[in-house]
Amino acid sequence: MTTTAATDATALAERADGLVVALDHADGLVDAEVADRARRDLDAVAARLERGGDRTVVALVGGTGSGKSSLFNAISGLQFADVGALRPTTEVAAACVWGEDATALLDFLEVGPERRIQRESLLDGDAERPLHGMVLLDLPDHDSIAVHHARLVDRLLPLVDLLVWVVDPQKYADEALHERYLRALAGRRDAMLVLVNQADTLPRGAVERVMADVGALLAEDGLDGVRIVATSAVDGTGIAEVRRILAETVARPSVTVQTAQAEVSAVARRLAPAVGHAEAALDDTSAEADALARAAGVESVVASLRGAGRGTGGGAVARPEPPAESTVAAVRDGWVAAVAHELPPRWAGAVEEAVTPAEEIRRVVGEEVQAVPVPLTGSRRAASLALGGALAGVLAAVYVVVALVLDLPLAGALVPALALVLVAGVLLGLFTSTRRRHAEAAAERYRERVLGRVETAVRTLMVEPVRPVLHKHRELREALQD
Repeated sequence: MTTTAATDATALAERADGLVVALDHADGLVDAEVADRARRDLDAVAARLERGGDRTVVALVGGTGSGKSSLFNAISGLQFADVGALRPTTEVAAACVWGEDATALLDFLEVGPERRIQRESLLDGDAERPLHGMVLLDLPDHDSIAVHHARLVDRLLPLVDLLVWVVDPQKYADEALHERYLRALAGRRDAMLVLVNQADTLPRGAVERVMADVGALLAEDGLDGVRIVATSAVDGTGIAEVRRILAETVARPSVTVQTAQAEVSAVARRLAPAVGHAEAALDDTSAEADALARAAGVESVVASLRGAGRGTGGGAVARPEPPAESTVAAVRDGWVAAVAHELPPRWAGAVEEAVTPAEEIRRVVGEEVQAVPVPLTGSRRAASLALGGALAGVLAAVYVVVALVLDLPLAGALVPALALVLVAGVLLGLFTSTRRRHAEAAAERYRERVLGRVETAVRTLMVEPVRPVLHKHRELREALQD
């Protein structure tokens, strides 16, 4: 592999590992069957990348009677049927290798030692060089009634660099082929070739018509543009063209990495419905704290404190009380709904389960509100001003009385008396203003302290338990992004 290809392979392997880790962290929040399949596919991709990107794996895939094995012989130029136990069959996968030994890769692909053959030899000269590095697989029939055959096909398909679908003129419209495989692999159209085999059995002029029909069916499957070649192992129709296409595939840089990338992307697409588009922000819980504080009667306490400062509260200050459970439940459920709005059902359920029950929230909020003492009305400064004003008024009255008793000129006594009265009025005014300001400040401080404690409770009981759930969701969502 080139340095660039190796770098790409490393980055892709890291992404596959990251997806597996994110899936493990999200255990139970993604459908188990979907998650298990994704893990298997990702593990296979990682294992394939570990075995290097210097091999191009091509697989002949087809149903019973499609003629895969005959094409396998024709492409390789070897008659496996003449080599006893190496005879290609649809029972187990067979492999033909161009180039150096590929034992590690074939072991990974579960191709038995007796089902492998080396293609190139000194007798070939340069004839097979364009295919050097290719491993050609003859897979079991995808429509076999043997369950393990279909499982083997399903396991190997994600690991193949070029899928060569072999169809015969009679069964090319088979619904099982299109529904189970072709439509599901629409994302890999660039790594696909379709061979209309047994062309020698068709009447003159019918080949083009069958190929046109196959092209129309592929377009319906989302595979428009896939190359279609008519072939025959009997008269050699299309074999040279197929080998040319295979040589082009082998010559492409980093084919294995491209295939692995396509498989990782396919896994990501399958997992995409398991996550939402984004996670809700958890930073601002002031609205919830305010609603719970109001439900505990905090605003009534604040209003009564202000009223006492204005002299309109009758001297009585309201007291907080535990919030109604129905109100707490409504606040909790509304917050949960907002947080879970963008999440799929499993994640939304995890959010709901993580948040503390309404009854416990009510108890804690009630305790936090009760822990904040309700301030007393009045202040020392205001009391001093009131006392000063009263004293000035008394002095003014005494001064006038003394003046009358001593028969002092009343006009001369009025000036000091009026001055004392004026001082008394000013002091009483200052008292009223100071009392009002103090009450406003005390009310505001009380509200801030209560809201602070309630908001801390909201974060502890609602926000913090949800953070791990949203973190897992974000981790998986970001891992799914290309």
